[in-house]
Amino acid sequence: MENKAGIAGLNERFAIPGVAQVVSGNGGFPRIAIETSAATAEIYLYGAQVTSWKPAGADEVLFVSDKSYWETGRAIRGGIPVCFPWFRAKADDPHAPSHGFVRTKEWQLESISREDGDSVCACLSTASDESTRRWWPFDFRLEYCITIGKSLRLQLKMMNSGQSALRFEEALHTYFKVGDVEQARVRGLDGAAFLDNRDGNSEKEQSSDLTISRQTDNAYMNATGVIEIVDPVLRRNLKTEKLGSTSTIVWNPWTDGASSMADLGEDEWRRMLCAEGANILSSAITLDSGQSHAMTITISNVGES
Repeated sequence: MENKAGIAGLNERFAIPGVAQVVSGNGGFPRIAIETSAATAEIYLYGAQVTSWKPAGADEVLFVSDKSYWETGRAIRGGIPVCFPWFRAKADDPHAPSHGFVRTKEWQLESISREDGDSVCACLSTASDESTRRWWPFDFRLEYCITIGKSLRLQLKMMNSGQSALRFEEALHTYFKVGDVEQARVRGLDGAAFLDNRDGNSEKEQSSDLTISRQTDNAYMNATGVIEIVDPVLRRNLKTEKLGSTSTIVWNPWTDGASSMADLGEDEWRRMLCAEGANILSSAITLDSGQSHAMTITISNVGES
């Protein structure tokens, strides 16, 4: 879309005066800016990516790198990327884009509406086309509804619009802002089995809270419960609840992994921790023709405990 004309048209159809509007964001990408008494937020149509959420009276919850690319064809480093239809590298094609193709695709804005409790819901969609079939020969439609309020609710609905069964992975790859990743910990995974991607996906068991002291890339399987990032530096606990998700991913690149990332600033790895709901590996979803699946993630700032 030609951005100025496209943004004007989007505002004519969807803007809520004084509450939600579409503006030109970084790289000229259209961005939904939302501000209510409950929270402020930013959502890019590029990748349907939430890049900011601030509940009223609280600090920014999400991390976005100062070195992030804001270019077509490159993923935004931070916020909440949508990973689909595979997670990490594609198993049968090393040349395919990491974490799938929808995070570098411009999504369609379908609606912006007021909700109860001074919340705002923005719904976006994307579907299979020639560019996606290059990598994945299936027909699909994704609908993603993002509700901004005292909590942040994310619902990703996948519909198999083709004639054959398909299997896919998904994740809402949330980058949380933390004061110091070495002092933060993840609570709620005690006793859970996980696959350690830093150790050949060997299976291990979590003992007590997870603390970060090295490069971490853990996939907790059969994990459906609530997790919290306990952050003593920023003096807050960030809670993630989920439905329709049986995998939980925790990731931090540490200094050795971050050194190879041109879109992550020096020592920025200390101020971020990814912890998200997903369905990956043995938890991947199979859908017959015409079937759908929804994954819902709710994030809240519950203060200190």
